[in-house]
Amino acid sequence: MQETIAQILARESAGGQVCARGWLRTARHSKNVSFLELSDGSGFAGLQVVASPELGEYEEVVRHLATGCAVAVEGALVESQGKGQRWELQASRVELVGGVDDDYPLQKKRHTLEFLRSLGHLRGRTNTLGAVLRVRNAASRAIHDFFQERGFIHLHSPIVTLSDAEGAGEMFRVSTLDAASPPRGEDGAVDFSQDFFGSEAHLTVSGQLEAEIAALSHSRVYTFGPTFRSENSNTTRHLAEFWMVEPELAFCDLSQVAELAEEFLKELFSAVLEARPDDFEFFEKRISPGLLDTLAHVVDTPFERMSYDEAIAILERSGQSFEFPVEWGIDLQSEHERYLAEEHVKRPLVVTDYPKDIKAFYMYVNDDGRTVRALDVLVPGVGEIIGGSQREHRHDVLLERIRELGLPEEQYWWYLDLRRYGSVPHAGFGLGFERVIQFMTGMANIRDVIPFPRVPGSAEF
Repeated sequence: MQETIAQILARESAGGQVCARGWLRTARHSKNVSFLELSDGSGFAGLQVVASPELGEYEEVVRHLATGCAVAVEGALVESQGKGQRWELQASRVELVGGVDDDYPLQKKRHTLEFLRSLGHLRGRTNTLGAVLRVRNAASRAIHDFFQERGFIHLHSPIVTLSDAEGAGEMFRVSTLDAASPPRGEDGAVDFSQDFFGSEAHLTVSGQLEAEIAALSHSRVYTFGPTFRSENSNTTRHLAEFWMVEPELAFCDLSQVAELAEEFLKELFSAVLEARPDDFEFFEKRISPGLLDTLAHVVDTPFERMSYDEAIAILERSGQSFEFPVEWGIDLQSEHERYLAEEHVKRPLVVTDYPKDIKAFYMYVNDDGRTVRALDVLVPGVGEIIGGSQREHRHDVLLERIRELGLPEEQYWWYLDLRRYGSVPHAGFGLGFERVIQFMTGMANIRDVIPFPRVPGSAEF
């Protein structure tokens, strides 16, 4: 395999012939020399190529090169005479692989992120989106390393499901029926028994229920895949398609899974910071000054713990004028979460034991009958970054909750069976991958931390 530009720039010494291929970030031509900055996406820094008129293809090829052109360059790697780079490539051959039309839209060095969202097919060539993709990759690898090193099995949970893990009903339907004229039963309702899966099917909102199946045979599992919500939310924190990391552990309670969540975030941030220092230097300088200190604070500082009851009392005494009024029983909003993490404790925070009525049916009901063993991990700048719980492993209590919420009991027969055949206490959490990338990079809009954002009204790229 040919060396990447990142590998070339990481060489211990200059010398020897190299070949580099990529796309031009800049092309500056003077009377006697051309300076080309070449990038292949492997690292933040580009490789400076120096091409002189002695090249046979100089007038015909090099002088016409412009930003965005795809080129292959051969030459000698030498110590750079300019500032900002250690090595440069003295070209002996330059080949134009793919040219650009005059209307190439990334001519300028700086574009708004909103403008770049209209160029989903090209925005990965920019410094910002290129750095985001490399951080995503490093985070993905670190996540797998974390769980694999602790004996977890990676579970490939299904994307098509008949169950609503969250009980919210905000799911995309998967169907092959004729939308204009679907078959109907005697009551006039759509007859999904004639559909492809024989029942009404949807895109999954979570891999958790399937992870519970695997955890009750393999003890420690995790899923890492796409999930979907049809919620019509046009905000900087919501996507219709996003990735979730969901570990599930048998013989585990709420306290233990809270410890795992803290350990996970600390190691994840530490590993990605170590893997991508050049990209984080860019985010610190251009996107979010103070970001490195914030991430270091998360890595080095013990997380605070408090119950939902304590959180509500703190918010009520805060003297803050919140958009959403505070009272016991509300679902904490982002403004509440951020106040607790940013203003009150000034560090990441684990809130536990939420009201039963605002949480999902599968969460373990506490002895008080009004709260469940749920947890949220809140971080400054974002709010909730992890949500989890101890699962209800008692058959009769779970059945009562399903009936209480009016869920279709017949769809959860297998879930109830797990409570009849060797049930054990178990727990897990979910991490929104894009949320954690948003926090790590300081990017303001979640649409800019996923390669191809799916949001209401937009699925083009």
